[in-house]
Amino acid sequence: MTAAADSPIEPSLARPGGERLAGVLTAVALATVAWGLIGDAAGAGLGAPLPPFFATWMPRLDAAAVAWIALFGVCVAAAIPLARGFGGTALFLASAAALSLLARLALAASRGGAESWYSVFGADPEAANEYLPALPALDLGLRDFLDRFAEIAPSLPIHPSAHPPGTLLLIDALGIGGPRGFAALVIVAGIASVPLTYVAGRRLELGEGRARAAALMLAFSPAAMLYGVASADALFATLGIAAALLLVAGGAATRIGGMVMLAVASFFSWALLAIGAFATVLVAQREGLRAAVWIAGGSAVALIAFYGSLHAISGYDPIGVLSSASEAYELGISNARPWAFWVLGSPVAFFVALGLPISWYAARSLGIGSPIAVSLAVVVCVAALLGFSKAETERIWLFLAPLACLAAAAFVPRRRVSLVIVLLACQAVLTELTVDTIW
Repeated sequence: MTAAADSPIEPSLARPGGERLAGVLTAVALATVAWGLIGDAAGAGLGAPLPPFFATWMPRLDAAAVAWIALFGVCVAAAIPLARGFGGTALFLASAAALSLLARLALAASRGGAESWYSVFGADPEAANEYLPALPALDLGLRDFLDRFAEIAPSLPIHPSAHPPGTLLLIDALGIGGPRGFAALVIVAGIASVPLTYVAGRRLELGEGRARAAALMLAFSPAAMLYGVASADALFATLGIAAALLLVAGGAATRIGGMVMLAVASFFSWALLAIGAFATVLVAQREGLRAAVWIAGGSAVALIAFYGSLHAISGYDPIGVLSSASEAYELGISNARPWAFWVLGSPVAFFVALGLPISWYAARSLGIGSPIAVSLAVVVCVAALLGFSKAETERIWLFLAPLACLAAAAFVPRRRVSLVIVLLACQAVLTELTVDTIW
């Protein structure tokens, strides 16, 4: 598809509504950050080290970091021709994935060398909260593990206790028993979200240039790079965008595949059910209420069939597991975080960490009523209001990052995509060198 295919969207850039809304949201974000920092200094007990961000100040720079950042800069430079249309689709997908991989590894290593690629799952104190220490529970045998998971979950570390057992089963099936293997799984699986975002953009008829922009914005998003090496949420992001692109595509068979994919994805993270809500709202805007009801109803049937079959085969109790996960959240620090602050703090932290240029253009896209942006806004607002996660959304909401990049790509001027990539890269480096984000 030629660049002209993107032109029908360009006239919207002259409409002022998007800029006004983006300005208002920026003011709200600045006020929320000020509220968090002042409140924390006053001892308000907001439940995060640098509210609304889950990070601590830790500036650092050495000779080794400079070398890794130089490699990171090469990746950024190589991405510019791709943004400008260089190469065919296959070359773009392979190159974008490769550059994303190298950029993530280089950025992570700038903090602590190659060990940073897996330390959070191994020697780091945070490793005790991760998935690997929960693997001995599988010694019960697969069927008994699933049958008793609702009862076992409270005794597991916080991450596996607050999620369905899909990740644990995948680790076990792949024979992963150490931090390097788990890190490899997270990194490789997370990188797949970049080409999948391009495919989703094409399915949403954004045009070749805008689909490339969405994929490259995700590739160089600070949140995607910082958490894409050291958190299982990178895996969840890939599962989420895979389900989303199938659900919003045309064709009954493809959408049924998306419904099945959504059910499977929910076995890894309950939060991924929000992808079904996103797709329903999006289809309602594009195709009408009847099609949206079909998406929602079909997804519900797929979920019931998936978990009903799992229960019949193994005794797995999804309701009990969900209740157990809720209890894990209530017992954790999240329950002590004040809703009044985090109802704004959670989305602000996510969108700032995602990348300021992405968030700016996603807000402008929302201001002109882009269906992708509207659908994302609905999901974010519901999640924030209900308090499903208070703080740490830079990581926990990472599965929404591809959708935000698609929303931004629907508006960003093509001539500015290269600048956006550079600005995202600068933000990522600045964040990496000034704060410690744990993951």
